[in-house]
Amino acid sequence: MGPAPFVWGCPTPASRAVPYVDADGNDAPYRAATAQASAKGRTTMSQRWRSTRWKMAALAAVAGLAMTACGNPGSPGAAANGGDGGASKSGEAFKVGLVYSKSGPLATYGAQYRQGFTAGLKYATNGSGKVNGRTVEVTEQDDAADPAKATAAVTTLVGQGAKIIAGSTSSGVALQVAPMAKDNKILFISGPAAVDAVTGANKYTFRSGRQTYQDIATAGSMIGDVKGKKVTVFAQDSAFGKANEAGVKAILGGKGATVSSVLAPAAATDLTPFATQIKSQKPDLLFVAWAGTNASTMWQTLDQQGIFSSTTVVTGLDIKPTHALFGAASGKIDFLSHFFDGAADNAAYKALDSGLKEQGATVDLFTNDGFTAAQMVVQALGKGGDDVDKMVSSLEGWKFEGPKGAMEIRAEDHALLQPMFTVKLVKDGSGFKPERVKTLDPSAVAPPVTPFK
Repeated sequence: MGPAPFVWGCPTPASRAVPYVDADGNDAPYRAATAQASAKGRTTMSQRWRSTRWKMAALAAVAGLAMTACGNPGSPGAAANGGDGGASKSGEAFKVGLVYSKSGPLATYGAQYRQGFTAGLKYATNGSGKVNGRTVEVTEQDDAADPAKATAAVTTLVGQGAKIIAGSTSSGVALQVAPMAKDNKILFISGPAAVDAVTGANKYTFRSGRQTYQDIATAGSMIGDVKGKKVTVFAQDSAFGKANEAGVKAILGGKGATVSSVLAPAAATDLTPFATQIKSQKPDLLFVAWAGTNASTMWQTLDQQGIFSSTTVVTGLDIKPTHALFGAASGKIDFLSHFFDGAADNAAYKALDSGLKEQGATVDLFTNDGFTAAQMVVQALGKGGDDVDKMVSSLEGWKFEGPKGAMEIRAEDHALLQPMFTVKLVKDGSGFKPERVKTLDPSAVAPPVTPFK
């Protein structure tokens, strides 16, 4: 588990009734256990975990799809049949390891990631499942959001010849796998894990999702220039809540905002005194990070105390099953989002949408991260073949079109520069759906450069 304090965590809907906690993987509550987890992860690398292989060679090409030998960066075929990668071992499969949460508290997020990866691999290889004529053989292993299981799985996959590892639903896992990439000189593409420390971890580590800095910067954008503004963090008095408090203070406070907090006991049933305290602070922005079964009560209390009419209230948009939990407050909350159903309308998004429908799934929060990871895998294999250093070079500075829009991998630290969104929830029949308010340019939420360690 990682030391960085900027990570929000969110269990699956089945385990809680929370309208939102950062979709990152329930890492903040155990941030203090970093040293213990690190020791555990590094002493159990000899464990072996059963894996399930699925080969993408059988993916059928879409009828009428024009196969091209090359294309624009990020488009189907751009790397699948370009470059000189793969020539040295013609016919042998490229081995890719997918280590993510198939089970455990983040299984819902992991499933979305895997579904997106399947759709992305089909798109990036023009339906062939091959790069430069070589099959992309993907071996899945379940880390159950446990760093020790993840490191054992990575050890197994590397021993089997995998030169690319993708996944990491949990930040705690990502922070343990990143140094393994450097030690073993393999390519690691972290997934939904949002911890900032993945960026700049080392030259072999990349990410296919956003990072916490981009989340919090998006929240701050809702009040314009935050310099001189008052921001209040409303959270529970727990490791999770304090992690959010620390993140907002570091990022928005670092931009000149005055950041205070109101922390309520996790078991509190009467939240009126805390709402009153918030109101008395007269913040320009109320940043809410809440994990617990009393979430609906919390939103109702804020509404009853007139908080929504006196300040801008921001929280993050979670997966679809949580959208109904905001109740009457739904239309009064401003949401930050890194991806949602309807976020874009480009070719990559359409391919994601259709690819998910083929799997009986729909576009949701983390399907983009899997799709983007597959695009990165194909780019790396197409240009680098079996040479990991060439893979790294092919990704550094790469600009491509992902399901959410224009993406760029910053060469200096491998930050994934990407658009972010502000959204509202609007009524959709008996439920709610997200509606885009604004798309933020990647430069508006770009994290500062973090030199490689």
